[in-house]
Amino acid sequence: MAKSVVKRFLDFCHIPYWLFFVLVLILILRIPSLFEPFSYGDEMIYLTLGNAARKGLVFYRDIHDNKPPFLYYLAGISGNVFFFRAILAFWMLVTTVLFWRLVKKLQPKNNLFQKIAVGIFALLTTIPLTEGQIANAELFMLMPTIIGFSILLENKANLKQIFLAGVMFGLATLFKVPAAFDLGAVILFWLIFINKPKQIKKFVTHVTFLAVGFLLPIALSLGWYYLQGAFSEYLIAAFLQNVGYLSSWRPDDVVEPFLIKNGPLLVRASVIIIGFAIIWLKRKSLDKTLIIASLWALTSLFAVTLSERPYPHYLIQIVPALSLLLAFLFAFPKKQQVFAPVPLTLIFAVPVIYKFWYYPSFPYYERFVLFATRQINKEEYFDRFDGSVNRNYKIAKFITESSYPDEKIFVWGSTASVYALSRRLPPTKYTTNYHINDFYSKEAIIHELSQSQPAFVIIQPDSENFPKLQSLLNRQYFLIKTIDNATIWRLK
Repeated sequence: MAKSVVKRFLDFCHIPYWLFFVLVLILILRIPSLFEPFSYGDEMIYLTLGNAARKGLVFYRDIHDNKPPFLYYLAGISGNVFFFRAILAFWMLVTTVLFWRLVKKLQPKNNLFQKIAVGIFALLTTIPLTEGQIANAELFMLMPTIIGFSILLENKANLKQIFLAGVMFGLATLFKVPAAFDLGAVILFWLIFINKPKQIKKFVTHVTFLAVGFLLPIALSLGWYYLQGAFSEYLIAAFLQNVGYLSSWRPDDVVEPFLIKNGPLLVRASVIIIGFAIIWLKRKSLDKTLIIASLWALTSLFAVTLSERPYPHYLIQIVPALSLLLAFLFAFPKKQQVFAPVPLTLIFAVPVIYKFWYYPSFPYYERFVLFATRQINKEEYFDRFDGSVNRNYKIAKFITESSYPDEKIFVWGSTASVYALSRRLPPTKYTTNYHINDFYSKEAIIHELSQSQPAFVIIQPDSENFPKLQSLLNRQYFLIKTIDNATIWRLK
């Protein structure tokens, strides 16, 4: 009976048995993520902004972060880590099915190719190695990106479909700006197959419709924030500030010539040009799947390395291309396989060259098993994520019990965990130390705190020294409680 129900369900969804088991595996591997504490720094910012939206604040004008808005709206819908991760789990199940449909379109008769590509994609977008369990923009932007590729890789995509594909890439960009670079892979793919002068006009027309579709959702978002009185703040925070974010870990106290300062960026652009030239020269002997996968790898690698920051979740963007190339290596006729190691070598070299961090997956699941089997208690489980997690929960509990929901608090610390846990908002638009240091100033914060006078100020023990803040506290606040070396101050 159960087998019959499953078969009818699979027939209805038009998916094979093996894909069903891949989806089940994804769900099983994501179960521990649903029980994680409020600990991951970026998620805490997303949830804080989501809470601000529920209370009527406008992103960028009233509360700040430097990504486009879609991720914050999802965080606002979820409200906490459990539902945020649950939305992500469902999102990635659908994304995996869409990726399978894309792979099937590229290799309709090669079942082994489909299994390898989808299996690798499912694994690398799920496990902690690349922060696959965390609700970051890189995961959410995969769905519209894959839909866009699927539409454009139709044999005879018409102008309406090309426009719609552009819209999909635009929607992906509203999760995170680097998604826009994936659009370049399709444009380069079209460019490679221009054989006659008359095809140039067709190419220009297609690129124009694609660009208009891409710009439409971005233009609509700009219009929305213009009506909200936050146009300049949105444009700067979500788009222009990310230009300064490029290579932002390099020392900024040394003035260098243009070519030296931007040398790494120019080298990466040269890699795309050289890669495109090689593919163009070999285009007649290469399978189209290998061409699109290689071009996708080139453009996504450029996006991944833009900031030269070593965060593992950045690597999520190259997973679709990597999955296709590995499937090509292991499940394609040997005459073609010889070409796949070239782009694969480039992909595997990037994490080494840029020293990307990684997170071991086995200890992550082992920790959850210990917790699920009651070999460690909740406090021990939380403590293994971050030594400050339990302290933040205690602080948030105290704040929740000691303040009204609309009262403001100010936390001087490295994460927005207390804001997210207590569902209280800061009196300023900035939620963490690095926001203040990078986008504002300590002097301006002191002025704002003097004017707004938040009900509570929390000083985390891991925060940097801030003498002017301490002076303000001594004048206008009294120390009401100390929790694990964090001090909580109440307005006099």
